[in-house]
Amino acid sequence: MTAITLVARTGRAFRLGVGDSITIVNLYGQQVVDTWAISPVDPSTVLSMAHTRMATGKLAVQEGDVLVDSDREPMVLLESDTSEGRHDTLIPACDPARYRQLGVVGHHDSCAANFRDALQELAVPLPSQVPQPLNLFMNVPVAGDGTLVIEPPMSRPGDRVALRALQPLVLVLSACPQDLAPTNGAHHAPRDVELLLRPSFDQVGGLPSS
Repeated sequence: MTAITLVARTGRAFRLGVGDSITIVNLYGQQVVDTWAISPVDPSTVLSMAHTRMATGKLAVQEGDVLVDSDREPMVLLESDTSEGRHDTLIPACDPARYRQLGVVGHHDSCAANFRDALQELAVPLPSQVPQPLNLFMNVPVAGDGTLVIEPPMSRPGDRVALRALQPLVLVLSACPQDLAPTNGAHHAPRDVELLLRPSFDQVGGLPSS
């Protein structure tokens, strides 16, 4: 198994074959990881939160769920989860427009930019727009009246989620750089996470061997 550090505020993309898996370890707890999967053949085919909600009949995802793509085909298995199981499927990736709304002047790292940069590093064609991510560890409770509130994650140091590819895909992960809201905890400090890759993981694109 190969361990890679996903540095806070940055993103990485990896090619996975059928059966390959990756485990995302929340080293310090409360760090959100925006997660996407894209077909390497057709970038318009992506892991779809809307279609997954329809397939599972739930707003949330949990251990054992099969997540589907925009063609409603099985794409990713959420193989295991040691956390409280609070993962968001509703909130879009943070982007420059969102940070401007929050009063940021000038550059601020964002998951949307990390998504594009990571795909470009692997020379993978970009979808026409940034898809809705699966926000691992993000805590967005839905009130009875439908109100959404972003609260600090419930994940603890060492909590981990394992994802297994059910079709060839490119997986994109972003250690969310949000530091103006409690997305990554009340401390507002994005942190590193660890990625554990199976030995059979496709190392195209400069993935380190150790």
